[in-house]
Amino acid sequence: MNGKTSEMDMLHGPLSGKLLLFTLPIALSSMVQQLFNAADTAVVGYFGSEGALAAVGTNTEIIALIVTLSSGLSIGANILIANRIGQNEIDELPAAVQTAMLLAALIGMAGLLLGQAAAAPLLELIQTPNSIFEEAALYLRFYMLGYPFLLLYDFGAAVLRARGDSRAPFLALMFSGAANVGLNLFFVVALHMGVAGVAIATDISTALSALLVLRRLKKDELFRLTFREPQFSTKIAGNILKTGVPSAVQGAVFCFANIFVQASVNRFGETAIAGSTIAMNFEYFTYYIITAFSQTATTFTSQNYAAGQRDRCRRILWLCLGLSTVCSTIPIVTIVLFRDFFSSIFTPEAPVIESAAVRILCILLFEPVCNLYEIPAGVLRGSGHALYPAISTMIGTCAFRILWICTVFQANPALPMLYHAFPLSWAVTILLVNSGFLAIHPLRTTSRAARSSQQA
Repeated sequence: MNGKTSEMDMLHGPLSGKLLLFTLPIALSSMVQQLFNAADTAVVGYFGSEGALAAVGTNTEIIALIVTLSSGLSIGANILIANRIGQNEIDELPAAVQTAMLLAALIGMAGLLLGQAAAAPLLELIQTPNSIFEEAALYLRFYMLGYPFLLLYDFGAAVLRARGDSRAPFLALMFSGAANVGLNLFFVVALHMGVAGVAIATDISTALSALLVLRRLKKDELFRLTFREPQFSTKIAGNILKTGVPSAVQGAVFCFANIFVQASVNRFGETAIAGSTIAMNFEYFTYYIITAFSQTATTFTSQNYAAGQRDRCRRILWLCLGLSTVCSTIPIVTIVLFRDFFSSIFTPEAPVIESAAVRILCILLFEPVCNLYEIPAGVLRGSGHALYPAISTMIGTCAFRILWICTVFQANPALPMLYHAFPLSWAVTILLVNSGFLAIHPLRTTSRAARSSQQA
């Protein structure tokens, strides 16, 4: 790898093609990561029992929390390295990178130990049925064995992306994702290891992705990662955590709300859990398209806003909103129309397929509306107003769902009633985010900041 950074001119030229090119690797990387869990679900659904599928499925939101914490913490490393590069402090990069990777390893080992102790209490907290409890705990304990590698991959990928290299992390995920599918089949079909087999397959695949990223970091002439003379700076580690911890906590709040939902789903038994698990895979895959465009809106807006190009920022808002809506709606509508076929990829059991259809029709069908708050929120973050969309989404999405479960759902404890919390929470979030957007009006050409700039 040479010393040049892949760059895209976000300030000039046509926008549509650039927005799509920038968004694609972000969305694909998230989708490949989700493929790990989808492969676990599909293999155990076809070659295991309904109980095994439910045991894996009941861990879905817990694992989403684990992954969110990891990726949130890695943002601290991304910002630190990007700042070093931006300030041309090249000589400080090796120490910063080594500190970041050692910090990842330390947090990963702590998470591994904590996961072994906390597996059973967490599953008890979400009211996991007794019939699948042991298998669910076994799966989670085995999964947590790979947590150090998850941290190493996320931190390594964050470091590489800080210098413009999004290709290497994506290719590492593609390779390890393919390996995960093969290993799942080997452990479950050939060795009959059940839920333990799919967890071990995921661990090995995660380790493979981490090793590939570490290999790239060792070869990078700027970073020069070495294990012979490791360097660890408490100051650098503190700076990483200062930025990473708030990001991790924000993501964790969303996952907590969904864990609350999962606890309610668990009350309906194995079939409901298995069906919900299948539907959630589709929700995650399609939602990654929306969040990828939101990240793109943030990045493009940030540069153009700083350059005073308000008109171009408005174009970014509308183009991202349009492109994201089209790109997310097409797969969503396809899945909804052929829901039984897509669900049958994960299981041959008709009751489970029917249960998945309930969630698909109640939640996935309405998911395109999320564009109406995710894209404006991305633009707000890019214009320097990150706190308001964070608070709005936490209130609208998280607080509303918990309130709904504690009130309306308790009065009418039916599965569709539980699922209705999602589209209604999105409606509340749309109202809150866009009300704030109109009040702040960050893209107004005659803003105070613009007038001050003109006067100067």
